[in-house]
Amino acid sequence: MNTDVYSTPLSSRYASPYMLNLFSPDTRYQTWRRLWVALARAEHALGLPVSEEQVEELESHITDIDYDAVAAREKEVRHDVMAHVYAYGLEAPSAAGIIHLGATSCYVTDNADMIIYRDGLRYLRKQLLGAIKNLAEFSLKYKDLPTLGYTHYQPAQLVTVGKRASLWLQDFVSDLEELDFTLSRLKMLGCRGTTGTEASFADLFEGDGEKIDKMNEMICSEFGFDSCFDVCGQTYPRKTDSAILNALSSIAQSAYKFAADLRLLQHDRQIEEPFEKNQIGSSAMAYKRNPMRCERICSLSRYLTADASNAHMTASTQWLERTLDDSANRRISMPEGFLCADAILRLVINVTSGLVVNEKIIARAVNEYLPFIATENLLMEAVKRGGDRQKLHEVIRKASMEATERMKNGEEGDLLRSLASHPEFGMTEEEMKAVLKPGLYTGRCAEQVERYVRKLAPVIAQAGETDGEISV
Repeated sequence: MNTDVYSTPLSSRYASPYMLNLFSPDTRYQTWRRLWVALARAEHALGLPVSEEQVEELESHITDIDYDAVAAREKEVRHDVMAHVYAYGLEAPSAAGIIHLGATSCYVTDNADMIIYRDGLRYLRKQLLGAIKNLAEFSLKYKDLPTLGYTHYQPAQLVTVGKRASLWLQDFVSDLEELDFTLSRLKMLGCRGTTGTEASFADLFEGDGEKIDKMNEMICSEFGFDSCFDVCGQTYPRKTDSAILNALSSIAQSAYKFAADLRLLQHDRQIEEPFEKNQIGSSAMAYKRNPMRCERICSLSRYLTADASNAHMTASTQWLERTLDDSANRRISMPEGFLCADAILRLVINVTSGLVVNEKIIARAVNEYLPFIATENLLMEAVKRGGDRQKLHEVIRKASMEATERMKNGEEGDLLRSLASHPEFGMTEEEMKAVLKPGLYTGRCAEQVERYVRKLAPVIAQAGETDGEISV
């Protein structure tokens, strides 16, 4: 590690080797060269004065970039693309005169970005599938385990651990749908000239529009795209960046909800994130077992949801056919967005693959509140035994309030004993306890989980190997 200069934590601590490589200078500038080769190849095939030997020479020098020559030239001409054209020409001298023929800078910058973003989204899709698979398996495993539900973070009707997890699962599935929609709409800029009019190619091809279209089709096909944008200025529409970061922000929102819920549950010692044998929870409090990974998910998720607004503002402030005030922002916000989404999903995969469910703690919480939850059933049973519904409702109300007060003072609630002391209730404490079976109060939780996970089977089947390795 170079400790002499600033390094973003996303690259030094959080993101995967794949994503770091994808957004590296080497990948970016080699993709520029691949685009120049594709352009030259298409121009040769369509009859422009570009020889097969020139195309081959360009192709043989895609990876050997002389960054010193680039830096020296850029310092002189103050233009990064032309500096790379110059350095490429030094390595492929016979083709120096036809590199970038008819193109403008955005041919390589924008098309390379689109290729990289497409590949980044595909990788994140794989990671997202891994998180979905983990949560689907967890939901099924615990579909029947009753747990206290919470509304307003106050005790509510029972749910099951698996049903609660299915809510997290559903959020991530919706993110997958949005990511797939975004991927399906990606197009290349193509080679469209300085203002998107293709005027330079109309000149080169002597007005033959079919050849221009064919050239763009060949370039798109070489990089795995179906088509170019129908119309554009000098750049591809910056609303595309908004769509991409919106999809990444959506993942962050789901991840935050999942991790925040786990932090609450870990506070109650019901469900915990993985904790390694030699892990230290606190430098001062040796007993601590902090939900560090979930806290990191929440922290990174806040950053990513905020980062998405960069693309919104950039898209809305573009002037006419082109302005350059998008460039510096996009160089930061787009890669950082991808690296952050990658880091979040790695953490989600890691956490969901090792969740610890403390069933006895969960059962204790259920049993503490189950008498309150069961009061409606007890009321119905007492009425069947001849009681007056309205009078019994008042008995339950008063007894419940008194039991709650006792619990707030650290005492046992003893609601059932209190109810049994009222002769008009007509039930003994033992008879009431016979009704207190948690499984009777979880509704269709297990059925809902089974049905939903079964519906997701085709999606889950797509899941493969994922990267859940994280830096502590």
